[in-house]
Amino acid sequence: MAFTDRHGGAGAAPSDELDLALEGEGDPAVRAANLHLVATDFAPGAVVDDMRQVHGRTVVVVDGAGSAGADRPEADALVTTLPDHLLVVRVADCVPVLLADPDTGMVGAVHAGRPGLAAGVVPAAVERMRALGAGAVAAWLGPRVCGACYEVPAALQVEVGAIVPEAVATTSWGTPSLDIGAGVRAQLAALGVEAVDVGTCTRESADLYSYRRDGTRAGRFAGLVVRRSDG
Repeated sequence: MAFTDRHGGAGAAPSDELDLALEGEGDPAVRAANLHLVATDFAPGAVVDDMRQVHGRTVVVVDGAGSAGADRPEADALVTTLPDHLLVVRVADCVPVLLADPDTGMVGAVHAGRPGLAAGVVPAAVERMRALGAGAVAAWLGPRVCGACYEVPAALQVEVGAIVPEAVATTSWGTPSLDIGAGVRAQLAALGVEAVDVGTCTRESADLYSYRRDGTRAGRFAGLVVRRSDG
């Protein structure tokens, strides 16, 4: 599994290099070339499965020939038991969560923003994996906007905090905020899932895309996970 940054691909300003967005200001052909480059480098020969993320809690079980392109489902989590299927989750401030069960080889990729945190998309993905036979699921949390940078209206903080108290935070300038990563970690801990957090703040890092920092000019980076048939 891996998390990309914004370096090493094709493209130009405003999205710079390795933009993996489905939509935006960049050239669609360049973004498609970047996805092919990443897939070929990270998982040669694997089928690419991704999704049109909608900030919900739908989990799709990948069991076919691939879900990129025209067959891309509207969902915020993918799980699979199949080898050589590369699962892709795109983000620019939300939390990319990668899941794996070493015993069965089952893997998952989840997009967890503020709505997804409140809806419980990460627990839904873990529960689907367990329903499919996974046991000791482990999680990796990637880069996202941190609680010190993710300012929200006080009413929204209260609304989300009533569901996931661990997500309540304060910005570095003293206003209400949410720490989505902390909320996801709490949800995973409640399910007995060990989590490794490699979450650099997207808003603070020039190496990553951030919608909070750059608005509609922001591209997308990705979380990638695959079960290899030879591993």
